Amino acid sequence: MKSLVLAEKPSVAKEIARVLGCQQKHKHYMEGPQYVVTWALGHLVTLAEPEEYDPKYKTWNLEDLPLLPSKMKLKVIRETTPQFKAISQLAQRGDLKELIIATDAGREGELVARWIMELVRWRKPYKRLWISSQTDKAIRDGFAQLKPGPAYDPLYRSAVCRAEADWLIGLNITRALTCKHNAQLAAGRVQTPTLAAMMDREAQIRSFQAKDFWMLRAQLGSFQALWRSQAHPDGRLFDKAAADALLEKLKTARSAKVSALKVSEKSEPHPLAYDLTELQRDANKRLGFTAKQTSNVLQRLYEQHKLVTYPRTDSRYLSSDMVSTLPDRLKALLGTPYGASAKGLLAKPLPVTKRIVDDSKVSDHHAIIPTDERPQLQLLGADERRLYDLIVRRFLSLFFPAFRYDETAVTLDIAGESFHAKGRIVKDQGWKAVYDGSSAPSEADDDDAPEEEPSSLQSLPALQLGTELKDLRLSQQKGTTKPPGRYTEAGLLSVMEKQGLGTPATRADIIEKLLSTDTIERRMNTLQPTGKGVQLMELVVPELRSSELTASWERELERIAKGQGDPDAFMAGIRKQTEAIVRDVKNSSAEYKPHNLTHSKCPDCGSPLQDIKGKRGRMLVCSSRECSYKRAAEAQLSNKRCPQCRKKMEIHTGKAGKYAQCRPCNVIEMLNDSGGSGGRGKAGKRQQSQLAEQYSDNAKLPSALEEALKAALGKGSGGSDDE
Repeated sequence: MKSLVLAEKPSVAKEIARVLGCQQKHKHYMEGPQYVVTWALGHLVTLAEPEEYDPKYKTWNLEDLPLLPSKMKLKVIRETTPQFKAISQLAQRGDLKELIIATDAGREGELVARWIMELVRWRKPYKRLWISSQTDKAIRDGFAQLKPGPAYDPLYRSAVCRAEADWLIGLNITRALTCKHNAQLAAGRVQTPTLAAMMDREAQIRSFQAKDFWMLRAQLGSFQALWRSQAHPDGRLFDKAAADALLEKLKTARSAKVSALKVSEKSEPHPLAYDLTELQRDANKRLGFTAKQTSNVLQRLYEQHKLVTYPRTDSRYLSSDMVSTLPDRLKALLGTPYGASAKGLLAKPLPVTKRIVDDSKVSDHHAIIPTDERPQLQLLGADERRLYDLIVRRFLSLFFPAFRYDETAVTLDIAGESFHAKGRIVKDQGWKAVYDGSSAPSEADDDDAPEEEPSSLQSLPALQLGTELKDLRLSQQKGTTKPPGRYTEAGLLSVMEKQGLGTPATRADIIEKLLSTDTIERRMNTLQPTGKGVQLMELVVPELRSSELTASWERELERIAKGQGDPDAFMAGIRKQTEAIVRDVKNSSAEYKPHNLTHSKCPDCGSPLQDIKGKRGRMLVCSSRECSYKRAAEAQLSNKRCPQCRKKMEIHTGKAGKYAQCRPCNVIEMLNDSGGSGGRGKAGKRQQSQLAEQYSDNAKLPSALEEALKAALGKGSGGSDDE
């Protein structure tokens, strides 16, 4: 009898099959003496659409809401049907004694497998492969220590609750807002309070009133000191006359006297290991990666290169059973640019502290660290190399001593006024040595952290109480208070984490969802709400804007995952909340006015056209939901150049066919078979291909032979509506 192994992706299934000795390759599975390995394609099964409960729901009507099915139905995702059918057929085989769930070891991976099991009606025993890396050794060890499948039932129940809650709230509020205001408006359980947090920051920025202030500085040879007093502890004077009077008083001073001197030994321990959110923050600040980009690159490092441990973790600690594996992870780094640091650590026992290993702070998965796989750095892409570098350096820093320095705080008396300065002398670089002089991270890193004035990193000369400093220059510096900055992606991730919005695995997707629905936009390195997002906040009911409500849902989902919460009670609360939200939308008197309406009219129905950002650039789309008219807002450029100004000409389509036009010169040329970018030959074919890609959703142009064959088979040349 054999075991059926279900992986989440074909690439992972291939590696598991290789380790398990499954050499017989079939289209939908691989087989060996003891195991049959198959795979999902991400999700094969999902929650059914409203129209699958009743065809009338295919049309969106406010009167039909809320949609609250008594029992949620599952359906096979149409595009993945062949793979699902293959798994279903395997499940009927009499020589398979058990199923081994080998999907990702997390809530989403559990859901992938269990929904498939439910639809194929799996009734035989099942076990769980629970591993934190994809190395051969981890796979072998994992199969040697399979867990009982039912032990993960609470995790599955939590995953189902999350999916059903998102369906009920997201679908109902989106349909309600869209129907009520005749506009495509999307809202959700997590994305809406995330947008609300951004709107709170926008309100702070709008209400901010800048004020001028003045500060007095003393330049004393090689260092600076800043005037402060008990009444003005930050040294800022908002009265210009008072600042001028103070400077005038001090002009007669010719020296400064050291009135107080304090030397403190300070230390900064190594930062904690990465969880996913912290890594996304750091990669955004240091590498300019988006959260989604970090997730994608990290997944490749985990799955394809097998160089890092499980990505979607919320823990920044390691478990005690990992301590014995740490030397092998360091040995794998020998012979790489990190070899010198690793060799030094291997020369003596590793200092494993509670700051590194803490079982009480590890739930499903430990922090993200390198595996014991020897890295082939030349095989990594540029982004993979840079992200791996962050992970390795953070891992190495865990075993180095604290960064230690002496901080000197000096108070200077200048004509009876106190000036203050700080400086430091590094005693031990400690863990910062791992960063080779590059910008080492700090636990204090924060988008909103105030800058120290003057810098505490400056060097101070040897000073003693009573020392008189003659080299004195005083200056007045004008400044202006600044509003809080808009969130970077790193800053928004921090807010989501603090407010309990989403999980490490879902936060990047929430940000991308807000971007894709034109609710927020990226500007330079910041995120800010669009006009649509601003209005959406005014239309959404207050309950859904509340981060506390969403955070309480997340906490309850965690309790359910640990077997402590009640799934039925949770879903009853979600249904009740859905009813209340829809009722409030129906009764609302608020109005929505699209912020991006143009003066152009739809040629089909006469409604105003909206200017929206699409995947292929800006588009003009009819504002009426009943109308499907759209066109490119910006004309596509051809490879044909204007004979007068030599600039690329625009492509247009008229009654006589496609033509190229240079508007400034009013030059028009037809794009036909005899020449131009529409002609025969390589250039013409390339242009056709580009046009097809631009306007046909990447569908390939059919060849003449294909057309002839289709006609001969009686199918004509029309495409399928399934795409």
